[in-house]
Amino acid sequence: MTGDPLLPDNWHEDPWDRVTTVSQDSLESTPGELRQLRGVMRTVAIVLTASLLLLGCMGWWTVRVLNPSGTPDVVVNFTVNDGDTISSVASRLKSAGIIGNATIFRWYVSTKGTIALAPGYYALKPKDNAGSIIEALSTPPAQTFISVTFPEGMTVAQMAQRLSDKMTFMKTEDFVAAASNPDTASALRPKSVTSLEGLLFPDTYQISGDDTESRVVARLVSMMERVSRQVDLTAGAKSRGFRPYEILIIASLIEREAKVATDRSKIAQVIYNRLAKKMKLEIDASVKYGQDPAMTWTDMKVTDTPYNTYIRAGLPPTPIANPGKASIQAALAPFGTPPVRDAACVGLPAGVKCEFLYYVLADEAGGHVFATTYDQHLLNVEKAKAAGLLP
Repeated sequence: MTGDPLLPDNWHEDPWDRVTTVSQDSLESTPGELRQLRGVMRTVAIVLTASLLLLGCMGWWTVRVLNPSGTPDVVVNFTVNDGDTISSVASRLKSAGIIGNATIFRWYVSTKGTIALAPGYYALKPKDNAGSIIEALSTPPAQTFISVTFPEGMTVAQMAQRLSDKMTFMKTEDFVAAASNPDTASALRPKSVTSLEGLLFPDTYQISGDDTESRVVARLVSMMERVSRQVDLTAGAKSRGFRPYEILIIASLIEREAKVATDRSKIAQVIYNRLAKKMKLEIDASVKYGQDPAMTWTDMKVTDTPYNTYIRAGLPPTPIANPGKASIQAALAPFGTPPVRDAACVGLPAGVKCEFLYYVLADEAGGHVFATTYDQHLLNVEKAKAAGLLP
């Protein structure tokens, strides 16, 4: 039999009867709607893939902008002004080369909330990561401190330069102006003196980001007044027959001349002895004060200034530097009479009192040798020249 007994006699087989799978070959043509759907899906897939790639590239670029490669540059000063916004700050950060993109920075700040900007000066590192920059900007300048050390013996001008080097937003001329302002209060400054030279205590100070030059000067003045009370400067000066300000002048001379601690009280004794004998002090450091450093020593020595102690008798009119506590104490407690075994006492003519009246360099460490007579001193000078300590 050729027919299926289960089918009616009049059944005709069609090509699609008993088809269990649909093959590509069996599809002679695709309906228009299906072709359109496949095209749309292909376009969507392409757009989706491109979008994912674009988003990936944008994400990678954003991360690179927020986290620049390499090591951050050295710290620079950045000022936040009254009325600044995140937008204005971001624009100036970009202009200053601190960040790479202002828009990305603003967006990143918005993801973290916001920053309460406080006017003042901030220390920022160009090319640092955005998180560190935001952290720095989130810390008010009044809570940001930089340690600044003023060594003993610095002049006002040198202190101004040191402060400007450490606190780049501060200006040397403004510091000098504040230290020359007669309205800046100092209990140790005579009314006739305008400069605060010698009245600024050298020490290490924590300077905040919202400090000013005048405030720093006031702190240094206040510290000198505090130290003067600690050493009882007023009573000590009176006991020696001097004013407190004169003791500070002597202390400044000691500070600039003494290179080793043991010499301080001896140099103080030389100064007092020469003053008592009406001898000119002939202190080199005083002669050099305020002089053009390009001048030769020979020219300085013959130039008549108020500080030339080779030409003028007595103390210079003001301190020549800002002395530390040790030099102030030496000025209040000079060495006294040297022991008989001291070189200054050996071989003296009969009837000549042993006392320190001269000194000159004796070693490479900066120590000095002291003498009673000028002949002793000349011999010590020749030894220093032979040792290469003097020109």
